[in-house]
Formats: sequence, structure tokens, C-alpha cells
Amino acid sequence: MTSFMLFVMVALFALSVPIAVAIVAASVGGIAFFTTMPLIVVAQKLMTSIDSFPLMAVPFFILAGNLMEAGGISRRLVDFAKSIVGNIQGGLACSCVLTCMIFASVSGSSVATTFAIGAIIIPAMIEHRYPKEFAAALQATSAELGVIIPPSIPMILYGVSAEVSIGEMFIAGIGPGLLIGGALTLFTYVTCKINGWGKDDAEGNIGFLKATERAALALIMPVIIIGGIYQGVFTPTEASVVAVFYAFIVGMFVYRAIGWRDVGPILRKSVLSSAVIMFIIAAAGLFSFLITRAGVPAAIGAWIAAAIESPWLFLLAVNLFLFVVGMFVETSASIIVLAPILAPVAMHFGIDPVHFGIVMIVNLALGMVTPPFGVNLFAACQVAGLSLEQIIGRLVPFVLVILACLMVITYVPEVPLFFRSLVY
Repeated sequence: MTSFMLFVMVALFALSVPIAVAIVAASVGGIAFFTTMPLIVVAQKLMTSIDSFPLMAVPFFILAGNLMEAGGISRRLVDFAKSIVGNIQGGLACSCVLTCMIFASVSGSSVATTFAIGAIIIPAMIEHRYPKEFAAALQATSAELGVIIPPSIPMILYGVSAEVSIGEMFIAGIGPGLLIGGALTLFTYVTCKINGWGKDDAEGNIGFLKATERAALALIMPVIIIGGIYQGVFTPTEASVVAVFYAFIVGMFVYRAIGWRDVGPILRKSVLSSAVIMFIIAAAGLFSFLITRAGVPAAIGAWIAAAIESPWLFLLAVNLFLFVVGMFVETSASIIVLAPILAPVAMHFGIDPVHFGIVMIVNLALGMVTPPFGVNLFAACQVAGLSLEQIIGRLVPFVLVILACLMVITYVPEVPLFFRSLVY
């Protein structure tokens, strides 16, 4: 059944059928030809896949991102990042990564980061004569930091599934987030130098002190969101609602960039963006249900545990396995299914469960920027007005950079565990 569904799905992709429709069609075929389940299961699973309290954060963070964009908050964050790195060649592209790192500490969602920052950075980079495909690929990969730098919904799901402290997971995400952000910035700078892009990026930049003053309320936002979560004032999902109200109040009454007439279009834009992403998540949930019911993830996980004796080889095999899984299965579903299976095996090999959780999340986060289920790619393509095929060539080098960082995170546990050791 799994082979049949994969074949149908790939064939439909080749025919340019929309991603969510292709996944649902392949799943319906699998149910019809290989099971005795009634087709009403399709509707049920599409609904239950998005009937999740943590997933409520997705539309709220997208709305918060659109409010931040319309209210001038995202623009001030971008200007703040540009005041730090914008005066070098390629500084505008580097500020994309830095802004995503800051925004990630508010959003908890890579998709929201893609929309909120991409709507500003991608047109700006195009105006500065960067290739549109490069701008979209950079934004999609930088936005991955949204689920690595805390707060992070996948970290919460792993903590619950593997019975690991969510607070420790959040702290452990800081080191990998800084590593990946730094590596992407360095790679972006070198790429711009080699290709001669961004020589005039310093034009229009404002001074650091002025940018900090203008972005003060925007920079306070991560403190409120993360501080509230760490202090137990609200959950990450509730934090997304706080982010909406904060962005609305600041944009409407402080910066006065949003009028009452703007609220309708902002809500409409948020609903449409949320619908696209949630449809993909729902379709992926249906597909995940079927291959899980067929026992594919559990069988592969059990085989890895039985066939490998070395911790080094175990981590390598898990990385390869999760990289493939992340390409085909939605991140939340992968964590819920695989964490209870793989985390005990990792502990058997003497691997810290928090370290293993970070490895797992970084790996699966790559699935957000790799076809066919790369939700960040679809979001970036939507913002840039490109097709998926147009940015694949520019995307590959960024994926290789993140894979290199993943190897460091995997085999140098001090990277994720250093900050935890300072707190716990």
C-alpha cells in the first residue's frame, strides 16, 4: 500500500497537481484498493489531523506575523538586523537570517516566520538585484530556525512523547539555533561575495542606535513571549494569541500603521495563508495515519534498534532515516509516532534524551525545506510568486549547510547541552 501511494503521489506531482490534492488522492487510492476501511475515514482523518490545540498556534502566529508586517514591527526588526550586518556586501541577505533568528524567538512556527519576514525581505532583495530564486530559498531555510530556537511546538511534542522536560528542550535549542544561524549567515556572505550580489546593500540603512530605538517595542516582544512561557504564565499556543494582541495594539495604537479598514484585508490574508498550510498538514496527517497503520515507521525503527550496535552508527542511521521521513511525513506526526520508539533506544546507547530530541527536531525540520512536504518552500514560493521547481537549484546548497550543522549537533553533544548545563 505504501509503495502504491508513493507512486501515485510522485506521478501526480509530475503532472503539477497541487501538493495537498496529490497526497489526498494517493491516500484515497491506498484506502480503496488495500484496506476495507470506508472512505469516510478520509474526512475524519483530515479533520482530526488539524484538530489539535498546539496546531492552533499556526493560524494565530500567521495572523501575528501579518499584523507585525502591516503594523511596522517586522519592518523595524529588519531595519534593526540591517543596522548590525547591513553595511557589508550581502548584508541585506545576511539580515534575512538574523531577522529570522529574532522572529523565531517570538513565533515558534517556521511557516509564520516565512510569511512575516519573507513578505519584507524577499521584495527588498529583489529590488537590490538579488536573484528571486536565491531570495526565496534563503528565506525558506532561514525560517527553519522558527522550530529550533525556542519556543518551538515540535519541542513540546517531543517532550510529551518522550517524557522529557520541555524546559530543558527549550534551553537546548539555543546552541543549535545559534550554530545554524551563524553557518547560514557565513555561507550567505561568501555566496554574495563570489557572485557580486549586494554591493549597494548599505544604501538606506539607518544607524544602530536609531534602529534599536525604533525597534524597541518589537525587541521587547520576544522577552514577553519567551519569559511568559518559561515562567509558566501561558503555553506556547496561548503565547501565539498574546503575540496577536501585542502586535495589534502596537501596530494600531502605538505605531499607528494599522487602521480599522486594514483589519479586514489582514484577516482575509491570514485566513487564506492558514488554509493553504493547514490543508497540507491535514493531507500529511492522513498520509501519515495510513503508513503508520501499515507499520512502516515502527518496522524501520525496530530494525535500526536491532541491527546496529554502535552509538555512532545508530545516530548516523537515525539521521538518514529521519531525513527521509521528514521529506514525506509531517513533522508533528513524525515526532508523535517515532519519539516513543527511538528515544528509549537512544537512552540504551547512553545518548542523552534531550540531545537526541534536538537531533530529531533539527532533522525533521529539514523536511520543512525539502520536497514534497516542504511547507516552508510552499510559503516562500507563495510570497515570491515562484513555482517549487524554480527554487530547487538554489535550495540545495542551503540544505547542505544545515546538514553539516546537523552532523556537528549530532556528534558534539556540547552544542545543544552547553546552555542546559548552565541552567540545570
